[in-house]
Amino acid sequence: MRKSLTYKILDSHLVSGELVPGREIGLRIDHTLTQDATGTMAFLQFESMGVPRVRTEVSVSYVDHNTIQQGFENADDHRYLETAAAKYGVHFSRPGNGICHQVHLERFAAPGKTLLGSDSHTPTCGGIGMIAIGAGGLDVAVAMGGGAFHLIAPQVIKVVLSGKLRPGVAAKDIILTVLGILSTKGNVNKVLEYAGEGVSTLSVPERATITNMGAETGVTTSVFPSDKITMGFLRAQGRESVFKELSADNDAAYDRTINIDLSSVVPMVALPHSPGNVVPVKDIAGKPVDQVAIGSCTNSSLKDLITVGNILKGKKIAAGTSLAVAPGSRQVLSMIVDSGALSAMILAGARILESACGFCIGNSLAPHTGAVSLRTNNRNFEGRSGTKDAGVYLVSPETAALSAIEGKVVDPLTQDPKTFREIPLTEKFDIDDSMITSPLSSAKTVDIIRGPNIGEPPRPALLMDRMSGEIAIKVGDKITTDHIMPAGVRLKYRSNIKKYSEYVFEDVDPGFSKRAEALRDSSKAVFILAGESYGQGSSREHAALCPMYLGVKAVLAKSFERIHAANLVNFGILPLFFEDAGDYDRLDRGDIILISDISARLDNNEPIIAENKTRNNTVKMRYDLTPRQKDIIRSGGLLNSTHTK
Repeated sequence: MRKSLTYKILDSHLVSGELVPGREIGLRIDHTLTQDATGTMAFLQFESMGVPRVRTEVSVSYVDHNTIQQGFENADDHRYLETAAAKYGVHFSRPGNGICHQVHLERFAAPGKTLLGSDSHTPTCGGIGMIAIGAGGLDVAVAMGGGAFHLIAPQVIKVVLSGKLRPGVAAKDIILTVLGILSTKGNVNKVLEYAGEGVSTLSVPERATITNMGAETGVTTSVFPSDKITMGFLRAQGRESVFKELSADNDAAYDRTINIDLSSVVPMVALPHSPGNVVPVKDIAGKPVDQVAIGSCTNSSLKDLITVGNILKGKKIAAGTSLAVAPGSRQVLSMIVDSGALSAMILAGARILESACGFCIGNSLAPHTGAVSLRTNNRNFEGRSGTKDAGVYLVSPETAALSAIEGKVVDPLTQDPKTFREIPLTEKFDIDDSMITSPLSSAKTVDIIRGPNIGEPPRPALLMDRMSGEIAIKVGDKITTDHIMPAGVRLKYRSNIKKYSEYVFEDVDPGFSKRAEALRDSSKAVFILAGESYGQGSSREHAALCPMYLGVKAVLAKSFERIHAANLVNFGILPLFFEDAGDYDRLDRGDIILISDISARLDNNEPIIAENKTRNNTVKMRYDLTPRQKDIIRSGGLLNSTHTK
């Protein structure tokens, strides 16, 4: 059978299962990446497995999230990560070297390889022809130990690109167009595979922008072919030896095809508070803008920032509007210095930020009350910026820079096309890996340094066949992992589960944590009731780990997003969805729920019955669990299951 590019790479890494859409498969993982917000727990879990050294081709530990210190916790975690990397044979990218996805694309990514990362935007490296997938930290820890990564063999959506973008229209506008077609839900267990003559008009950084933000659709990953453009990028990085030409077979079968004429794409914007709330920029042109932030793993490449520098050259930022720019890596920063783009930004009035995630995760640059903030990052969830009532609008670097000059939203298509000088492909990047510590050949003398904030990863209890407890919270649709576990300043407690658990649902229901803790301490099960697309956004496994610590035994939802559902299973929490979505309205917070005969029902693939003792009704709950996942649930989570093998 003629194969898609996706299935060619999956097939070459298949270690278990049958490569048929909808069936569970196990993959050999070549590369892993972790970052400090999720990697600390991943390394603690890896240590608990007793594996002496990572068994992947390449594993990299990045520090890019909590680089602005408040208290000792972050710095202690970074020291732990550095010494753990030295102990276990992992590359360590030091704070300031850049955002994990940007640096991995530059210095490690290779066509045809598999990459598993403890960050939902790991698909960035699909722009270079990898199958790059975001997952929870525990899944990544298992992969570092040589274990397979399990997922559902995906349906593949072919996105055919034709034509060429007009001046002022960017790769960001392509992925926002795709989001307008697919939305942020309903795309679980699917892959976006790009093809067509338009692909050759896009550089690797542009492709990476598209695969990066494909994560917001909820797909497993996105991938581009590896071609002469890929080769040119790798040659410029001094890594042409890893190049491999890759593309789909002619007449390969796909589950759906989307056609996009690049010449018809217009500048787009995602309105608050969802990446899927997409409209053309012209629809909001003229709207006053208080803040502009350019950077993040979506739009902080050399091409992006030279484009911004060209637009800002000889201009000034409008009074009443602030502009901040964060280069994606130290390599990018060095090269915008040499190109003059950095000077253009500074002279225009921009603030230059560290090469880190920064404002995207809400750990800096919070807007003022009620502000309009234009940002080039990938998520605009309510409150994620650090200011709950601010409106965050997601745009391209071109739209962002023009709007900063005018102090209002500007549609790039209204500007003289000469404003947007074509950026030639870079023939040679500045290569300096001095801030990446390579693995030691022997680590016998390395001592891992643990600060007082670092604890042991908690283990769930074995599955109970009978659960009696209370619905401790009822939430609506599109609850993100940011809603469940706040980011920003709270992330410093990521390796202290007892402390971090105090903030579960902090911005949704501040009383949840205490309520759940009291139920847990009285030996009652804690249940969460949710709407559609529960667990959108970050791969942050703490959104399952901390609820597990508080005694959550099951989440009853209308539907789940892929990574979060897997994380729930990994920590022994049952992800149950309504057989009849209308039953959501028959349950409420405070209802006493009894679930019985769980093991037998799992064995026989029968619905699980939730008896509502408060309202005297019953609801049927389904589950989408493979036999392997059922075993994990019975064992009380993946760590227990892995440890016993």
